[in-house]
Amino acid sequence: MALPPAERRELLRTIAAFRGRRVLVVGDLMLDQYIRGSVSRISPEAPVPVVRVTGESFIPGGAGNVVSNLAALGAAVSVVGVVGEDEAGRRLLDHFRAGGADVEGVCVDVERQTTQKCRVVAERQQAVRFDRETVGPPSHATETRLLASLAEELAKADAVILSDYGKGVIGPRLLAAAIPAARRRRLPITVDPKPEHFRKYRGVTCVTPNTAEAWACMRREPRAGQEAIVALGRDILKTLNSRSVLITRGADGMSLFEDGGRQTHIPTVAREVFDVSGAGDTVISTLTLALAAGASLPRAAVLANQAAGIVVGKLGTATVSPDELSGALK
Repeated sequence: MALPPAERRELLRTIAAFRGRRVLVVGDLMLDQYIRGSVSRISPEAPVPVVRVTGESFIPGGAGNVVSNLAALGAAVSVVGVVGEDEAGRRLLDHFRAGGADVEGVCVDVERQTTQKCRVVAERQQAVRFDRETVGPPSHATETRLLASLAEELAKADAVILSDYGKGVIGPRLLAAAIPAARRRRLPITVDPKPEHFRKYRGVTCVTPNTAEAWACMRREPRAGQEAIVALGRDILKTLNSRSVLITRGADGMSLFEDGGRQTHIPTVAREVFDVSGAGDTVISTLTLALAAGASLPRAAVLANQAAGIVVGKLGTATVSPDELSGALK
């Protein structure tokens, strides 16, 4: 999509205004572990490959990937979430601190296990994944601490992201506190949604489901075609009484629906797609940071689309820098 020179200049000014904008990320923090290796034989003990380990890495996942994306874009990030008193939780907090994020709002719960997903990758093919986690709402005491952290961090924020991965942090009490508080302060508040909490996101600035999530959130069977997407977007707006909904549509780009009836359909800009892991986190991070920097919803969506086009061209869960984003516009 060729951008007019005046529009390109406005988008570049928005990117330049990213640095230092304070975005609060609230949600389900996870640690992604990758064990990489090669395969040359099948185990004599069972019909499974023997992976000779050549490397291991740990990176934040879930809401933690949103934190990483924001930090890479130059935002000042604060985090509200829960980790266990375990090695995975310590790794996450160390990673956030190293990236400059404020983790004062993260609660350590001795009764919960930090969500950790371990992927064994052999010859670029995922062989198996095993998860360690505690799923479900936190205890009343931990939730009370979360709400206190939310109130303190929200008072300093320029925008709020609710990153809901269905692990328990985003619940009715937290949503009932976060959304009205952000609206009172006229802060952009965006949500990466899950169907189970969908109707409790009422009044947010934007929800950012992919196509499958959008159909699931409305409890409808998917239908093909542009007309079906338009009807779906309008119905989500009406259901949530939100300011907008941005449906990410893979190879078909994105569709932004705003209250008042405005629609913006943005074609994909990805040239090669290597890995879509975490692309939704990049979308909501870039969109929200652009809104915090003063961009309109359509301009913020265009930047989010450009950022997504960059990260899907990288292997693994990835982030994008301001220079990469600026370069994609030229």
